[in-house]
Amino acid sequence: MRCRDVRALLSALLALVLLQPRLAHAAERAAEPAAPIIAFLTDYGTLDDAVGICKGVMLSIAPEARIVDITHQVKPYSIADGARYLARAALYFPAATIFVAVIDPGVGTTRRAIIAKSRRGQYFVVPDNGLLTPVEDRDGLVGAHEITNPAWMLASISSTFHGRDIFAPAAAHLARGEDWTAAGASLSHLVRLDLAPASQQAAGITGSVVALDGPFGNLITNVSGERFRQLGYQLGENVRVRIGSLEMSVPYVRTFGDVAVGKPLLYIDSSGLLSIAINQGNFARTHHITAPAVLFLPSKRVRQTRGDSVQAPAKR
Repeated sequence: MRCRDVRALLSALLALVLLQPRLAHAAERAAEPAAPIIAFLTDYGTLDDAVGICKGVMLSIAPEARIVDITHQVKPYSIADGARYLARAALYFPAATIFVAVIDPGVGTTRRAIIAKSRRGQYFVVPDNGLLTPVEDRDGLVGAHEITNPAWMLASISSTFHGRDIFAPAAAHLARGEDWTAAGASLSHLVRLDLAPASQQAAGITGSVVALDGPFGNLITNVSGERFRQLGYQLGENVRVRIGSLEMSVPYVRTFGDVAVGKPLLYIDSSGLLSIAINQGNFARTHHITAPAVLFLPSKRVRQTRGDSVQAPAKR
């Protein structure tokens, strides 16, 4: 063997020796269980210390937990908005994620504090006030338990801050790997929101503007993109829509930039729902729309037969 080959071999062996501890450390880390995830959503806002206090409670009990903030800017007391955010976020978190959602206008009353487990293997620590309705409808629930075990709460329970005293510690006990059924008695049913679905007739679709999209003022509806497409419209065509007392023609396009700045558009949003917006503007503010609002979308065939005016089906 040549001297040069010997040096190359020795260099390779030395590199392997130096790399060995790193490889061993990486293997050890790979074998460790992933830190539990707690996803946190409230209407508390961030002007005071409420969110930070709840996180402190969680970390005092489960210091290894990773806490992810979904949002703390849910419209105060809006269970429907909280339920919508919760269901949408849950799609993008892994199984075993622990969701703590506190939009709780009934705090301190007879409303129950619960832990539920979905069929996707996620846990939800919430007040029993309808927050779980969209998750239950989409994913199904394995079961639910009322949180009554004192060991899963703080020692002193206030009447107005159950996020700190009940929901945060219960989530932390889950994050420690404790049996979720130990929280309390099993529940056979949960409180549900009355979420009226969009309906379709020969004349078109009657639905609702259910929310506004953050600071942009886009209208979020309860009409799925799949259902809207059944009306027969193609990209680029105008749709004559009625929103409350407002009636206007809006182009159906793929994205905001498909229309000029300041012009309205109708599109399918990232959650697969029909939405209405103004490119780089605020549709809700411009047209004085608030949620909820009644929405009517005529079928293309009926519109062609009757002209441009929207004729919603008569109420019975």
